Amino acid sequence: MANNAEDIENNMPNEQESSTSPEPTQAPQDQGVSGPRSRGSAAGAGGNGSGPEQNGQPPAAHPARVVEREEDEDEELTLKYGAKHVIMLFVPVTLCMVVVVATIKSVSFYTKNDGQRLIYTPFPEDTDTVAQRALNSILNATIMITVIIVMTLVLVLLYKYRCYKVIQGWLFLSSLLLLFFFSYIYLQEVLKTYNLAMDYFTLAIIIWNFGVVGMICIHWKGPLRLQQAYLIMISALMALVFIKYLPEWTAWLILAVISVYDLLAVLCPKGPLRILVETAQERNEPIFPALIYSSTMVWLVNMADTDQPSRNSSEAASPQQENQEMSLLLPTVPAPVASPPPSSPSQDDGGFTPSWVSQQEHRLGPLQSTEETRREVQEMPSARPPVEDDEEERGVKLGLGDFIFYSMLVGKASATASGDWNTTLACFVAILIGLCLTLLLLAIFKKALPALPISIFFGLVFYFATDNLVRPFMDKLALHQFYI
Repeated sequence: MANNAEDIENNMPNEQESSTSPEPTQAPQDQGVSGPRSRGSAAGAGGNGSGPEQNGQPPAAHPARVVEREEDEDEELTLKYGAKHVIMLFVPVTLCMVVVVATIKSVSFYTKNDGQRLIYTPFPEDTDTVAQRALNSILNATIMITVIIVMTLVLVLLYKYRCYKVIQGWLFLSSLLLLFFFSYIYLQEVLKTYNLAMDYFTLAIIIWNFGVVGMICIHWKGPLRLQQAYLIMISALMALVFIKYLPEWTAWLILAVISVYDLLAVLCPKGPLRILVETAQERNEPIFPALIYSSTMVWLVNMADTDQPSRNSSEAASPQQENQEMSLLLPTVPAPVASPPPSSPSQDDGGFTPSWVSQQEHRLGPLQSTEETRREVQEMPSARPPVEDDEEERGVKLGLGDFIFYSMLVGKASATASGDWNTTLACFVAILIGLCLTLLLLAIFKKALPALPISIFFGLVFYFATDNLVRPFMDKLALHQFYI
């Protein structure tokens, strides 16, 4: 009697499901056979779509179509928010390059060759022979890249052994130099260019306020937009310093070599930048804000996949749990199922207690895990408190070095390409195309990727092709008054 009563109770959800199905199905003949099948129906409907035959009929193909439709929706969401992701990175990169190009075109101080060089580039390029100039540029680039590699290794070692105070002091002094000294030089040259008079007292107040607010926003707390503006400004100032003091051939060679180094440092198992990122992820610590630009856009892919807790087989009907690993844009509410909670007390029920299931059945009726029911439950208000995420922690992060070398390439093209706007715009478009391809690869491989190689490669190719092929062609057309 007890077994027959249990079979009748287990068969009732199947009869309701069959009454709501658009396809007519044969009524069950034997309740004793349908009883055990009903326990697996909920998981099978929301799972892979393949289950046992129902009264001699083949399993319905609707769940498979649901899974395919959900995969298509996931791809659509990835493309939608991926486009927004790209736009959110285009804005700061474009602003940084515009500041550099506008300064190069208006302020002659950064393009005038006064014989001054950095200590890292001791070999001059104003030689008698091309071979000697090429050799000097190779030596200068070698010294510069060696310094960059050594400084990167020192930073990684300091972070690995938790010398946070030393790193913060290092970054603090660097920001202090950029925000006060370099900003003073920049403002002084701008005032000279536009012939504007300003007394030193007013100039000191402006530089003091600019520097102090920047130090607070970068190294402590402040409005996110203001912090982004300061990071863009110091990147532009650093790029202008490189454009001013790096010789022409040395600058192009450094851009090519730094792209290869960035590729190896990020992708190699023992690369310094990869070790830095992995160490920060293992410690669950953010990388220092003075080195990283952060936007308010939600991460499309996590740089390191986090292990999700194991779930009950009855919860396999929820595709939103897969979306939680890929996107944080949509609220994740697993779909309710009609299966009973696990009998083992040690197995985690994930919060789907019998009272919760009965409450959902009372509000929505007995549910089968289908596309319509999942959508209804997803639109319901959640009883859980909202997760308070820091916008900066959820934002897309791009290293300031990428801003500096992007702007350095465009600024150097603007300064050395005979003032030709075609070459400058070609390099600008090439960098944005390379950034798009880098983000596309990021969405495919779902791990940290270097942002320099593709953009710098395209920028160098576009620069030399435009400066040596397109510009002479356009000059000939203008000379003979041909219009295309």
